[in-house]
Amino acid sequence: MTHLSPTLSPRKRAQREFMGRTSCIRRSLSPFLLCVILVSPSESHADVPAFDAVKASWISTEGMLLDRHGVPIHELRVVEHGRRLEWTTLAEISPAATATIIRAEDKRFYRHSGVDWLALSDAALDTLLFSQPRGASTISMQVAAHLDDALRPGSQKRTVSQKWDQIKAAKELEKAWSKSQVLEAYLNLSTFRGELQGIAAASRGLFGKSPDGLDERESLLLAVLLRGPNSKPETAAKRACALAGRIKIGLACPQLEAQAQAALQGVPNIAPRASLAPHVARELLSAQRARVQTTLDAELQAFAAEVLQQQLVALAEQHVADGAVLVTDNRTGEVLAYVGNAGNSASAFYVDGIRAARQAGSTLKPFLYQMAIEDRLITSASLIDDSPVNLITPTGLYVPQNYDRDFKGLTSVRTALASSLNVPAVRTLMLVGADAFTERLKMLGFDDVTEDGDFYGYSLALGSAEVSLWQLTNAYRTLANGGRWSPLKLQRATMTAATPLLDPAAAYLIADVLADPLARSVTFGLESPLSSRHWAAVKTGTSKDMRDNWCIGFTDRYTIGVWVGNFDGSAMRDVSGVSGAAPVWLEMVNYLHRRQASTAPRAPAGVVRTQVRYDQDVEAERMEAFLAGTETARIAAKAAAAIRAGIAYPGNGTIIALDPDIPDLVQRVRFMVSPQVAGYRWHLDDEEIGVSDQPIFWVPRPGSHELSIVDQSGTAVDRVRFEVRSSIRQSQVQ
Repeated sequence: MTHLSPTLSPRKRAQREFMGRTSCIRRSLSPFLLCVILVSPSESHADVPAFDAVKASWISTEGMLLDRHGVPIHELRVVEHGRRLEWTTLAEISPAATATIIRAEDKRFYRHSGVDWLALSDAALDTLLFSQPRGASTISMQVAAHLDDALRPGSQKRTVSQKWDQIKAAKELEKAWSKSQVLEAYLNLSTFRGELQGIAAASRGLFGKSPDGLDERESLLLAVLLRGPNSKPETAAKRACALAGRIKIGLACPQLEAQAQAALQGVPNIAPRASLAPHVARELLSAQRARVQTTLDAELQAFAAEVLQQQLVALAEQHVADGAVLVTDNRTGEVLAYVGNAGNSASAFYVDGIRAARQAGSTLKPFLYQMAIEDRLITSASLIDDSPVNLITPTGLYVPQNYDRDFKGLTSVRTALASSLNVPAVRTLMLVGADAFTERLKMLGFDDVTEDGDFYGYSLALGSAEVSLWQLTNAYRTLANGGRWSPLKLQRATMTAATPLLDPAAAYLIADVLADPLARSVTFGLESPLSSRHWAAVKTGTSKDMRDNWCIGFTDRYTIGVWVGNFDGSAMRDVSGVSGAAPVWLEMVNYLHRRQASTAPRAPAGVVRTQVRYDQDVEAERMEAFLAGTETARIAAKAAAAIRAGIAYPGNGTIIALDPDIPDLVQRVRFMVSPQVAGYRWHLDDEEIGVSDQPIFWVPRPGSHELSIVDQSGTAVDRVRFEVRSSIRQSQVQ
């Protein structure tokens, strides 16, 4: 009679009793099974796939973007089904994880040759005696099933035939592979939870770490998930606690419960290991191109993102939420930094501020003046009248204003461009022609400029057309390259032949103007973010109602473009060219040239320099650059008496409507003369109201009026009629 220990469970006592009575059966069963396997037909050893082939066929669901030096800069999921990371070697997995999983799944792994006959017989007895079917698949058998779809169970359990084939496949596998290879494949091919396949995805998705950092608690949880990938946290914790007791790991169950709750609640999240260039990653990475090397520089990319973020934080109270930075190499066109938005703090995470079309503001002026100089309509020293101008358009009266609401009178092209004066730009567009300028912009790669000149009208000079930071930056790069245009690129390739688009001498003159701090000082002063320690040509721009702020410029090696604003198109508050994008631009210039200074380019053939002097000291005497053949030593300013003045505002036939929401006595109309000359007098309805060289702000009175400007002899040199219509409120009172 068999004596049973009173400490054994009823199940164990029954099992031991049965085992004692059937030991002869067990001893004869294994040789019989072995004999059957030896004589049964099986697949040849050559049919087992090579370990290296299996490893090579492994496809990660994550794409990786690399910088120009091979440094990972962005990881992005490119395959929708499943979640797999790169193949993980045993050396990259913590010993605690491999030991725990082996003890839980296949404790005699290193002692059998693919099949654990003892485990199989135990499983058979459990099935026969207690109706508790359980698997006894070894790690090798499970790997065999991963490699052959025919060995995987269907909707029900495996059939006897499948189990038999799995046993044969496991034995063949161990003839072809080493134990280390079998274990490594198992840890990569197995699903741990949900769509997490492989220990790397499980470790990152559940614990936020790589497999080499897995501790015993995490390893226990992974071990029980192999048998129940979709277990609830409490179920997984209970099984992990039981496993810890069975394999004698001294961990308290409350610790395992806390671990399971923290790791298994919600959907597993695999945070990208690198997240520096999301927009470039979405453009270049795909399931077919999961690993792409770019032209970006990881260090520069990180610096640009940080500087932009800091500036946006500083501008937050002025209603500025978004921005973008683009840095290119002048010679090659390679993009070195591409920051499409401010990342997690952006108002719209997926919007790419580099490709989005926005109004250009004053950033198109350099190309307008370059065209006029190239056509020899003006020179850098030419004088243009910066005074009020009335332009009749099909949509009404167009009266351009300068940023500071002031007019400078006669001013040189150099000063007008560098200080971004608006009226001279409009007058220059009248010389060039809106249609011709529109065609020039299209040639320069401004693909968003799709209409003709009539559509944009005179406002095209002030940037009413929509452009992108990508297009603007490359157009300025064209100026830096002496008028030669080539496309920007995000991947290294053979050098693209540049297309000569602009006259190199005229392009040089524009760069010379944009790099002149004295010419810029009229509007921006001598100390501003546009004044770097290195030679740089730079231009700012602000669109209508302060919706967009730009700063684009180039050094001898790089072109840098910066935009700030709001993706929803809302206006910023009191953000100018030098306070919005320019500080970021300056930081980028100083960083790029921290080791090597930027130097001014040499003048190309066709450029001459001449000392110029202005009559009446309109501007200071200076050395000026010209296209050969257009140089002059003396710039004459017409005497005031010889200039025929005209009324710039209001225009003849103008109808002025009073605003009903503003008290009538507060509203004013400013009378303006062009050009501004001294000694003339204003007459309104035959009554003298002031002199021409002082501002006149008239309180409007409803009715028809006649306004004239009278010279020193008392002759009216210009006369207009206009009408003031009363507000709705006043009409109702009357």
